Formats: sequence, C-alpha cells, structure tokens
Amino acid sequence: MRAHFIIAFLIFTVTLFLDLSRIELVILFFSVALVLVSEMINTAIESILDLITEDHYHTMARIGKDVSAGAVLVASLNAIIVGYLILYPHFSYTFENTVINKVRQIPGYIVFISLILVVLITIIGKIYIGRGTPMQGGMPSGHSAIAFSIWTSIAFITKDPLIIVLTFLLAILLGRSRIGSGFHNNIEVAIGAALGVLVTSAIFLILR
Repeated sequence: MRAHFIIAFLIFTVTLFLDLSRIELVILFFSVALVLVSEMINTAIESILDLITEDHYHTMARIGKDVSAGAVLVASLNAIIVGYLILYPHFSYTFENTVINKVRQIPGYIVFISLILVVLITIIGKIYIGRGTPMQGGMPSGHSAIAFSIWTSIAFITKDPLIIVLTFLLAILLGRSRIGSGFHNNIEVAIGAALGVLVTSAIFLILR
C-alpha cells in the first residue's frame, strides 16, 4: 500500500504540470482507486485465510491468495495502460516542443566531457582514498556521481520543471538503491552526488 500511495502521489503531482481534461483526470483517479481497492481486498483475503488456517501451503488457501494477488496485478496493469494512453501524448508534446529544441542548442560534447570527467575523478578518488574498487563500492559512489551528472546536464539543457523533477527523482532512487544494496553508505552517495553536480555545472559554465 505504501508503494501504491507513493506512485499515486507522483502520478498526480505530474498531472499538475500537464493540461489534462476533466475526463482524463476522472479516468486516472478511477484507475488508481481500482488498484488501491484491489490491494485492500487482497490484504483482507490473505488475513482471513491466515486466521482460519495455519497451513499456508493448503491448496485452497494458495488458490485464494493467488487469485486475490492476480486481481491486484490486473488492476495494476490496467492502471499502467490507462496512464500510458492518457499521459504519453502530453509528455510527447512537451518533449517535442521544449526538450528537443533546447537540446539542439547545446553542443553534445559538453555532456560527453562532463560524464568523462566525473567518471575519471570518481575512479581517481577511489584509488586515492583506497576504499572499494574503481568499478564497485568505495568513496565516492560512482553511480550517484553519474546519475547526478546526467541530472545536472538535463537541468542546464532544459528549463522544463517536470523533466528536471523526474530526472532528479530517478537520481535519488538510484542513490537509495546503492545504499539499500549495501555497496555504499549515505556519505559516499552524498559525496558522489555532490561531485556529479559540481563537476558538470563547472563544465557547462566554462564551455557553454
């Protein structure tokens, strides 16, 4: 349920920046509500089955849980399809009219140079500090540095707040995944992120 609520919050936050019609918003609300209701029913069925039987591998109990979980899957797939059909045209229009035109004004070599420098500085830092390997673990986090370097490049290339926010969220999620997987701690990820932002910003300001 927490994951569903977070995704729903992000979806409706995105809709604030898109020119959706009332019908499109109603359909999105209905699709999200269908997923949440299905998950609530699934949880209720699983709780009842756990209450009435201690045999979690009983055939009937397994079928009941599988079917209720399947209902959530169907509702989720429906929400994905509806979201794609409604949101994609709006994203496509925004992308065609803002991102592409602005990308054409920025030489591609600036982004390339930024990424190369971020990778090299990250590897040198790991070798100098002596923690982890050049490609895994250690100080700073290379994945976070690259992710935030890409985010900074996008922030310089386009002024569209939706794209900037979405790429920032992706960079945050990648950093959190490195912490969750045990490859890095909070400080290593934070320093990697700062490195990516500072190096990329410097390159854009110098060469732009």
